[in-house]
Amino acid sequence: QLSLPKGQNQQPPEPEIEAMAAIYGEEWCVIDDCAKIFCIRISDDIDDPKWTLCLQVMLPSEYPGTAPPIYQLNAPWLKGQERAELSNSLEEIYIQNIGESILYLWVEKIRDVLIQKSQMKEPGPDLQKKTEEENVDVEEDLIVTSQSENSAKALDLNVVENQPEIEELPPIDHGVPITDRRSTFQAHLAPVVCPKQVKMVLAKLYETKKIASATHNIYAYRIYCEDKHTFLQDCEDDGETAAGGRLLHLMEILNVRNVMVVVSRWYGGILLGPDRFKHINNCARNILVEKSYTSSPEESSKSLGKNKKVKKDKKRNDH
Repeated sequence: QLSLPKGQNQQPPEPEIEAMAAIYGEEWCVIDDCAKIFCIRISDDIDDPKWTLCLQVMLPSEYPGTAPPIYQLNAPWLKGQERAELSNSLEEIYIQNIGESILYLWVEKIRDVLIQKSQMKEPGPDLQKKTEEENVDVEEDLIVTSQSENSAKALDLNVVENQPEIEELPPIDHGVPITDRRSTFQAHLAPVVCPKQVKMVLAKLYETKKIASATHNIYAYRIYCEDKHTFLQDCEDDGETAAGGRLLHLMEILNVRNVMVVVSRWYGGILLGPDRFKHINNCARNILVEKSYTSSPEESSKSLGKNKKVKKDKKRNDH
């Protein structure tokens, strides 16, 4: 059994990199040695692979002591629920092994998922041919067709379809896109007063081919319950680990209510590191300010301490 060296804050991860290169050979690729960006091609079978996935990682200076690798999962078939489940598995591995080298554990976890997928269903010639054709004009191996249909299934939208539509579809506004190193971010906003409307808004957004083809559609919402004086809120990373929680935290700081924000990201092939979270939150903040759900960014910053105090008092009253 392979045992990789434990890392400390002061210890660079070179031994782990050497071990990965020795174990995986040509499958392991150094993209930028100085920035510690690497890529590995993972498959379910060495000789005759049916399912493959490319894992890109960037190792921050705090890794492995206090920060996880920044990563990107690339595969034409990986989207929706499968992407979210795999991302959650990788995050759990990090949490269970904080302070230790985890790249080997990540790669083998992904390989296990691919092997299970291969045993469940094998792609036939028709599927392989279709995938190749669809990838010709789609950036970074994203399959656009049937995306909205799959997303609707993941959202369990048949609940909405089979019940009388008491709530109407809220109006949806779209923010100004932000582009950085070929990645584009755009926020979408809608007023919501119940979880059913959240599903309706998501389903409507996924009807747009461009939004359905986004690498990630991160969202968060906050609904104020008048009778209980509490908030009903939730978020979704959609494969961008921790992005949904950060977005919801921003909405809590701004003290917004009865609104949901979806931020679409189209990945351009260049890892942005922590900047991607800055762009996601900036998009969200801009559209919330534009639609008068909060004050200007300057006023919001000044009232941050006040909002935190209100939040603490609210928690005390809730309990």
